This record gives sequence, structure tokens and C-alpha cells, in this order.
Amino acid sequence: MAKQEDVFKTIVAHAKEYGFVFQSSEIYDGLSAVYDYGQNGVELKNNIKRYWWESMTMLHDNIVGIDSAIFMHPTIWKASGHVDAFNDPLIDNKDSKKRYRADVLIEDEIAKFDDKINKEVAKAAKRFGESFDEEMFRKTNPRVLEHQAKRDALHERFAKAMNDNDLAELRQIIIDQEIVCPISGTRNWTDVRQFNLMFKTEMGSTADGAMNVYLRPETAQGIFVNYLNVQKTGRMRIPFGIAQIGKAFRNEIVARQFIFRMREFEQMEMQFFVRPGEEMHYFDYWRQWRMRWHKALGMGDSKYRFHDHEKLAHYANAATDIEFEMPFGFKEVEGIHSRTDFDLSQHEKYSGKKIQYFDPELNKSYTPYVIETSIGVDRMFLSVFCSCYEDQDLGNGDRRVVLHFPAPLAPVKCAVLPLIKKDGLPEKAREIQHRLRFDFTCQYDEKDSIGKRYRRQDAIGTPYCVTVDHQTLEDNTVTLRHRDTMEQKRVAIDELEGMLAAEVSLNSLLRKLL
Repeated sequence: MAKQEDVFKTIVAHAKEYGFVFQSSEIYDGLSAVYDYGQNGVELKNNIKRYWWESMTMLHDNIVGIDSAIFMHPTIWKASGHVDAFNDPLIDNKDSKKRYRADVLIEDEIAKFDDKINKEVAKAAKRFGESFDEEMFRKTNPRVLEHQAKRDALHERFAKAMNDNDLAELRQIIIDQEIVCPISGTRNWTDVRQFNLMFKTEMGSTADGAMNVYLRPETAQGIFVNYLNVQKTGRMRIPFGIAQIGKAFRNEIVARQFIFRMREFEQMEMQFFVRPGEEMHYFDYWRQWRMRWHKALGMGDSKYRFHDHEKLAHYANAATDIEFEMPFGFKEVEGIHSRTDFDLSQHEKYSGKKIQYFDPELNKSYTPYVIETSIGVDRMFLSVFCSCYEDQDLGNGDRRVVLHFPAPLAPVKCAVLPLIKKDGLPEKAREIQHRLRFDFTCQYDEKDSIGKRYRRQDAIGTPYCVTVDHQTLEDNTVTLRHRDTMEQKRVAIDELEGMLAAEVSLNSLLRKLL
């Protein structure tokens, strides 16, 4: 575990050093759990958003997009349940004066049992080699079975306490498991209490006339309150979806693990409206589609898994998470939820407006059910960054740090490098860069040796480097270097656009989904 924490710290440092993510307001000592994306980070982030947006709106004839406002009428959050139910269970350690989410402390304790089991499996796999039967070992090894029994008992008790909203039981679990504060090392805990996560502000020109409003904690409600507008103006017929990418805000007390849990973050959400009774069919459809979207990136199928919810949100009748294996364990990057007709019914009730759909095939009106897919852009960014980072041993004491980004997501697609800074090579390199930049994000670099420049491009994940040398001036060919293999080959300048497009175009990813 310590080694993985060290790896994660190295990744975080690399993200800053190479212009991906900076601490917000850093020159003023920073603002906790708020981050800015640098010149390379914003390109990677935008490419992730484009991949999601185009997979939704271009590959589905019945999905359209909107962009709703961050500020919305405060009654919306009363109708959605956020005013009364959008809470986290918090507990304080009296000695360190630090505050924690009680559910996270218990989840971390459950994860310790998983780690113990995995360590037993790893030791056995090393001992028995190719003859190792992991499934049989998990079913029969006494130590594994002991850890599994303790894990299951704790998980069952925890799930019941969360479902019952039993704050006293959550505290008792922490006491019984002898969970200590990471700072003080003591078990001197307060009671568990609920804390609402929404940011509140005021809207109005005078103090007396100001209205309390909230920074939205999710983008979904902007879709629900615009359901009728989109359905009528777009002449949409059920089933259909509405997609949106936008900022959301949550006053997280336990904000940690870099950009995994922040107070200001970005979501990519799609609400899919269906006939009542057909929601489980579409829930399963979107569950599989979204997993396919993730796996198409080629970061390793084994790094993904589904986690079905045992405690359902107040609006849901089914829910699952897509989890990705981060350096700090499997964590949620996307949720798929069957929200029933809760949201539209609540907004109809609170607004007094009829929000229904007339189904010409059934010849009747009804409130549609909704399947939601919700993915955190920042968490997706982190999963891609962590998965693609490698400190690679090249042998003979030589190493390089490389980001193996899927080429369509890479912030820079191609770097054009003159071999030396004279003899007309910089001018020729600039000419090539200017030619390519209409189709690809390109960089020009002439500083330092060609080897150092290759390493710089590896460190930001550039898939291809084009090197201009003296032969280029003779026959209009260049050296094309591949990031992952470091292989080099001569290609004609006229062939560059076509070769690059085949590898770095977003279409190459989108076609995998069909």
C-alpha cells in the first residue's frame, strides 16, 4: 500500500511539472480541494469531453444536448430532495480536531480486508506459478475464508446502517472496528451527524430583496426542468435522451486523493426518457454501452468492474457504478441509475405545470421514467492519467517517463522537431507544423538535443514526433517516431496527414463502439 501511495504522489507531481493540473490559487497558498487545469491538462480534458459528447449525440439519433445555467430557482432543489436529503454522515476526532465521513472510514476498513485477501492470493500465485488455481484457492484457503467472512459481516452491518440512516450504528461500527484517526492515532470520536453539501449564496441587488440560491450540486436537474422544452421543440419521441456537460459544486468535507474528490468539478450526464415498465431494459442497455465506452480506450479490461448499489438513492429502483482501479484501489468513475419518474413527478408537483408525454402509439399521457448515466470528467481524467503513466526502464541504466495516452485523447498529437537549429531545418520544420496544425494539435520544439526533446514529448504523451533533418531538404521525407515503441521510419511529408489521421482521429475510437 505504501508503494502505491508513493506512485500516486509521483503521478501528482508529474501532473504539475508538465502542465496538466495545478493547485488553484497556489501563489496564495492554494485553496483546498480546488484545482486548475494547465495547458496540457485542458487539452486532455477537452478530448475526453469530446469523446463522450460525440459518442452520445452523434452515435445516437435520439439523443440531443443542452447547456443549462448553474443558477436555478431554489425550489428546484426542494423538489429534487437536495435541500432535505443531500447529506453526508460526518464524525470528528476530538484529539486531532479533524472531520471525516463516517461511511468513508468504514469503506476503507472494508478495503483492508480486500487487500489482505489479495495479498494471500498474490503470495500463493507466486508460490505455485502456472499451476495456481485462483478460484479454488479463494474458495478453500482458511486465511482467505476467514478474511472474507469478516469482510462480509462488516459490509452487511454497514449496508444496513446506511439504508436505515442509523447514525448511531455507524459510530458503533467505527468503535467496534477500532478505527483510529489517521492524524492523532486515537479512537476519541464524536457522534455522527449529517451535513448538507450544497453551497448557498444570494441573488439580488439589495440585502432585503435578495433570494437564497444554490450552486448546483449536479447537472441533472437542469435537464429535467428543460424536458418539455426539448421534447416539444425537437419533436422528440420516447425513448430519447438529453445530454449535458457542466460544472457542479459540493461542499465536500472529506476532499482528498487529488482531483478525485473536489468541491468544484465537472460532470457529463445523460438522462434517457423511457416508457414506464421498460426502464430495466434500458438500464441494462446503458450499463453495457457505458462499459464498452470505457473499455474502447484500451487501458485494460481488468481495470474495470461493476459495483451494484445495495443502498439506493431515494429516487432510484436500480443503480450500478463503473469502478476503475486507481493507485488507491477500485473507485467509482461513473454511475448508471434508474431514477423512475421521481424527478419529473416532483417538478410537476412543485411547479404546478403538467410535465407529461403523450404517447401516440399507446394513445395516452404518462410521466416518463428516466435512466441516467453520470460520469465525473475529473475522475475520468485521473483514471486515464494514472493508467497511462509509466516510469519505464529502457536498460543500460536509461529510463524514461511516458504517458501512454490513447492517441485520440493525447493533448498534443504531433511534435515537429528540426534536428539542429541551422541549415534551413527550422524553417522547413515550421512549414510542416503550419501545414499540420489545421487538423492536429502540434508543437514545435528546437531546444536541446533531439533525445531530450523526445523525452519531453514522451512525458506529456505525444503519440508521434516528426524529425526534420538534412535528408528532408533533399527528398521531402521526415523521420516519424512512435511514442510507445520508439520505432522510427522515413515517410514522405505528403503522407503525414493521412498517417496521423488514421491513428489520432477521434473517429478511430468512436468506430469501436458500433
